[in-house]
Amino acid sequence: MKAAVYKKYGPPNVLEVTELEKPKPRDNEMLVKIHAATVTSGDVRLRSSDFPPLFWLPARLLFGLFKPKKKILGHELAGVVEAIGKNVIEFKVGDAVFGTTTMLQTGSYAEYICLPQKWKHGVVEKKPENLSFREAAALPVGAMTAMFLLEKANLKNGQKVLIYGASGSVGSYAVQLAKLNGATVTGVCSGSNVEMVKSLGAKNVIDYKVEDYSRCEEKFDIVFDAVGKTTKTKARKVLNAKGTFVSVKMLTKEKSEHLEQIKELAEKGNLKPFIDRTFALNDIVKAHEYVDSGRKKGNVVVDIIQ
Repeated sequence: MKAAVYKKYGPPNVLEVTELEKPKPRDNEMLVKIHAATVTSGDVRLRSSDFPPLFWLPARLLFGLFKPKKKILGHELAGVVEAIGKNVIEFKVGDAVFGTTTMLQTGSYAEYICLPQKWKHGVVEKKPENLSFREAAALPVGAMTAMFLLEKANLKNGQKVLIYGASGSVGSYAVQLAKLNGATVTGVCSGSNVEMVKSLGAKNVIDYKVEDYSRCEEKFDIVFDAVGKTTKTKARKVLNAKGTFVSVKMLTKEKSEHLEQIKELAEKGNLKPFIDRTFALNDIVKAHEYVDSGRKKGNVVVDIIQ
C-alpha cells in the first residue's frame, strides 16, 4: 500500500511517500480502506516535535525520544471497511466509517489502516450519510475538541461567547456549536476570514490585526481560545465576574457519545465542515507546508484515494 512516512522530526520535507505492506486485521480489528485524511495541528506538532518547553521531554518520551515511534501521521480519517476480525460485531464489511487514530501505532496517511472497534483513546463511527469522505474526515478532531471544551465551560442558552481563532478547525466548529446551543457568538480572526466566520454563525467578528479583543467593552460568559494563542489573564479583561476561560491547551478527551452527537448534527445539516484546501497523498509535503504557513482556514484534507 502507499503511505506517507517520516523517520525523523523536522520540516514538512521529512515526509516521504513510499510503499508498505498492507496490514491485516487482528480478531478485534477491522481493515479500513482510507478515502480521506486531514492535516491537523497535532500532525504538524508531532512531525516537527514542536512541543511547549514544559512538555517537550514527556512528549518525546511518549512519541519517540530520538526519532518518531509512529512512522505514519494522520489523526483523522474516513473510509470503507474492507475486512473484519472474528470478534468485530459493531461494524461489517462495506460500512463507511469516520474517526480518529489517537494513540494507535499508525496513522491515516496510508491507503489502509487497522482500527479496533473500540479502544481507550480514540473513536470510530459510521460515516454521516449525507457527507462526502472528505467532509467526514474533517469532522472528528476539531468538532469533538470544540464540543468537549464548550461542555467544560458549561455553555448555556443565551450566553455570550467569544471565540479566539474562530476561522481554524476547532474554532469553526466552536462557532457553530455555540450558536446551535443558543449563544451569541463573537469571533476573533484575521480580516480576510471575517465573512467565513459570519457564515458559520458569528454575530460579531473582531479582526485581531486591527483591534485587541481584550479592550472590547462588551463582557462575555465564555472566552474560548481555539488556537492556543491567548491567555486567561488577557481573557479576564472581557469576562463576566463568573465567566469561564477554556483553551485547546487544556487536556481533552475523545468520547464516543460526542462523535455520535456530531454525526447526528451533521446528518441534520446543523454542523458543517469548512474545507479550505485538498491535497493528494503524493503532495503531503505541500499540505504540511500550507498548514505551517498559518494561512489555513477550517480544515485541510488529504485525498488518499482519488
